[in-house]
Amino acid sequence: MKKFFLYGLLSLGIFSCTTTERPKNTSEKTIYADGKPYTRWWWFASEIDTADVKYQLEWLKQQNFGGVEIAWIYPMHGDSTTKRFGWLSPEWAKTVAYAKRCADSLGLGCDYTYGTLWPFSDPDLPEADGSRSFYDSISPLDRTITWEHPRKARILNHLDREAFGRYAQKMNKGLNEAYKGSKSGLFVDSWEVETRHLWTAGFGEKFKQRFGYEIEPLMDNLYKPGYEDVYYDYMSLLSDYVLYDFYQPFTDNAHQVGAFARSQCGGAPADLLTAFMIVDVPETEAILYEPNFGRIPASAAALTGKPVVTSETFTCIYGWRRWGGKGPYQEQEQVADMRLVADALFANGTNQIIWHGMPYNSKGDTSNYFYASVHVGPNSYFIDQLSDFNQYMATVSNYMRKGKVYSDVALYLPLEDSWMAVEYPDSLKMPWVWGEYELRYKFAPDYLKGYQPLWVNGKVLSEARYENGVLRYGDVTFSALTIDVDYLDIANLRQVVRLAKEGLPVILARAPKQPGKNKSPEYATLLESLQAMANVSSEPTKILNNKPLIEGEDLPDFWCRQEGSDLYIFFANPAAKLLKYPLRYGQAFEDKGSQRNITINTAAGSQTKTLNFAPNQSILLKVTGNGTIEEIDLKFAAKKIGD
Repeated sequence: MKKFFLYGLLSLGIFSCTTTERPKNTSEKTIYADGKPYTRWWWFASEIDTADVKYQLEWLKQQNFGGVEIAWIYPMHGDSTTKRFGWLSPEWAKTVAYAKRCADSLGLGCDYTYGTLWPFSDPDLPEADGSRSFYDSISPLDRTITWEHPRKARILNHLDREAFGRYAQKMNKGLNEAYKGSKSGLFVDSWEVETRHLWTAGFGEKFKQRFGYEIEPLMDNLYKPGYEDVYYDYMSLLSDYVLYDFYQPFTDNAHQVGAFARSQCGGAPADLLTAFMIVDVPETEAILYEPNFGRIPASAAALTGKPVVTSETFTCIYGWRRWGGKGPYQEQEQVADMRLVADALFANGTNQIIWHGMPYNSKGDTSNYFYASVHVGPNSYFIDQLSDFNQYMATVSNYMRKGKVYSDVALYLPLEDSWMAVEYPDSLKMPWVWGEYELRYKFAPDYLKGYQPLWVNGKVLSEARYENGVLRYGDVTFSALTIDVDYLDIANLRQVVRLAKEGLPVILARAPKQPGKNKSPEYATLLESLQAMANVSSEPTKILNNKPLIEGEDLPDFWCRQEGSDLYIFFANPAAKLLKYPLRYGQAFEDKGSQRNITINTAAGSQTKTLNFAPNQSILLKVTGNGTIEEIDLKFAAKKIGD
């Protein structure tokens, strides 16, 4: 009934696209307030028609979407003869501003990819502002499938805040009118800049100042066995450039124009947890990144008190095919498979889905498509389930924003291990993945299952305080710290020693080593003093005085929020555990249902519960302060499409 009522309003034109009034409640706490999924909206280089913009936005409203992220890309099929608005031209800007006003009038959000294609690039970018390697005197023009295709573009130097500032000035001019109205997100996708031998002016001088030796004579050997300590030092400095010459200016710029910064920091050659902590809305993606990776941005959000963790979702769900053709099973996608991915994300901390995604099409035309995504549009294979599936994801998202993230144990993210390991083994490499710095395959140790540990890093340890029996960082508290790594930087070891001296219980699973070329005799002394403390042990049972939140055999992945004395716990179907890229077509239907007997340890005592997972169903529990357990009806079951 609601759908027919909404359709009538749309047909009568009651939802107009002329408002310029800024809606109320646009603070950061209300970003993506209704939890409804967004979709990435690919605007292929062309002359965008405002009537088609309005039609597609109205259709999205009908289908229970909460908004869009406009992404400007190449002309369809790379057709160089396609007539199009000039990039950032007045005609382009006018159409984008119209889309924003129209979205506002419909109560939809409207974000923008901060450039054409990804990463940030521009055919007119000055040579001096382009990304380059140690071996390039200038940045190459090698990006070919942007809005200006077939003109070649130059990728922005992500290690130079002044270059970013000049790039941002140009983007902000084009988006000036589109910033008006409700608060928009400025988006930067996962890091797709070549990282091997990445370099910028002044890098060598800063490196010598920090480490006392020259890196230039060693660059040829940087990735070879035996040079891991040099690579670690290189990554340490490179990380600072990425954090403070790119992600921080990107976030600051968003605030200056009245927007907010949303970012997939995945793939960046940097301290990823800190990168995710810098931006306003940390974002993961699936399934080119598997769902477990989402615990890094989710931890960053919890540590910094940010309410929303987004995910670019359903990317290449059944595999990847190069640009120019449709992906495997594209336009035959099963909602049940997509739900498997969404539920795995929810159980790893995501609470806002962004579909990947919807192509711009003229009304009545369905010829445009994007090769690496699930196809969203009036001709979607799953159109009969789309609205209900969106409502399901909005429901779970909203429960997973209540109160704050539950936490008990802090788990040190093995950043140093990844930098010292340099490259993934061949079995874990993909065409776009080679380096351990990406932290794609990091999991909590088995002895912490049930505690829902959050990742922490050196920044957190240096700023955290141990007081009143807990480790406190912002609004998050921990009863214990786990260090389960092969390498630990001396600066971070000092912080662990400081906190342990103050009384923090520490699991030191094994004796870490000092990474980097310059070794200090202080390291062994610090480590010996830490190991000698009564509140430090390699045996978890001697340190973990609190029972885990959840106990049981073969636990499914879960995520917990705490609102006052109440807990909201989302258990993903066990079939969603450890999902691997790519999914098998119809993989969700292999699940025949399962059962798990668990104990939930609450302040009111231990409560037993049997989780009965119907096929392709997950479970959401509310556990009240007095220990009562209520199962919340999620009211959605995906149906198999076709035979």
